[in-house]
Amino acid sequence: MDRVRNRIHLEEMRDERWSRYPITIAVLDSGISRHPDLEGKCMVFKDFLNGQKLPYDDNGHGTHVCGILCGSGEASRGRYRGMMPNSRLVVGKVLDAKGEGSAEVMIQGLEWILENQKRYDIRLVNISIGIGSLKDKRKYRSLRELIEYLWDAGVVVVCAAGNKGPAEGSISDIGGTTKAIIVGCCDDIGRNQQGEVCELHSGRGRSGDRERKPDLVAPGTGIMSCCHECRWVKHGYQKPYAPLSGTSMATPIVTGAAALLLQAEPYLSNERIRERLHYTAEDLGKPWNLQGWGMVNVKRLIENT
Repeated sequence: MDRVRNRIHLEEMRDERWSRYPITIAVLDSGISRHPDLEGKCMVFKDFLNGQKLPYDDNGHGTHVCGILCGSGEASRGRYRGMMPNSRLVVGKVLDAKGEGSAEVMIQGLEWILENQKRYDIRLVNISIGIGSLKDKRKYRSLRELIEYLWDAGVVVVCAAGNKGPAEGSISDIGGTTKAIIVGCCDDIGRNQQGEVCELHSGRGRSGDRERKPDLVAPGTGIMSCCHECRWVKHGYQKPYAPLSGTSMATPIVTGAAALLLQAEPYLSNERIRERLHYTAEDLGKPWNLQGWGMVNVKRLIENT
């Protein structure tokens, strides 16, 4: 995350206003584990799979995403802190120990967020889950309608483009709605353990479509964030962080950027937030169906330049 903060120009921003308005972000993923960087971040935990009451993460994907969003960097002396450490989380577990889920459970999670939006003052939803082509079109319509209901209710919905690229039209089915911000991966400086960049697999839209999809991109290769296996041992923390790659990692970077914008300007509408993200993004000179409007740029976003 230290590399990411520099790449998206977050490190250049120093503004005391950001600490005044804590933003609540809902995360639908594999859960959240106990971690020093995430201590006190989770306001509410809802387990849609096993009905457990206490927060847990038996896969690790959700904990990693939450660390990107709001990890404090406690176990790394701030080096791997997340986008917005003072934000609050509402976490719904919709993925199992293998990182797999179903449309039915995702629908339950979205319905629950919609029902509890005002109760917990939820302003954003992060969905770092690429949903492939659904054969049952009723489920697809239900997912899309719920996402659009949330958007219309004032919740900014940010979704991963998925990792089925690079073919045209390989973007996640969720990318079919205009009432969500779809995030792809584009990373010109990071490499994963195989020496690849994640944009090779980032879901792409169709070059002839009227709407640019994905909306924009963020780094997503070898992102270092909270590991669900972190344990305290005699001389410090064991396995506090781990690198993961994909549009799942790029998505909370954009969600975090939107949350920072909401802290600075709490009364912005969803449409205005999306416009600001679009118009302040850095054009990478890549095809529209890969980069959308470009790389998220936090400095431009907050300064509106």
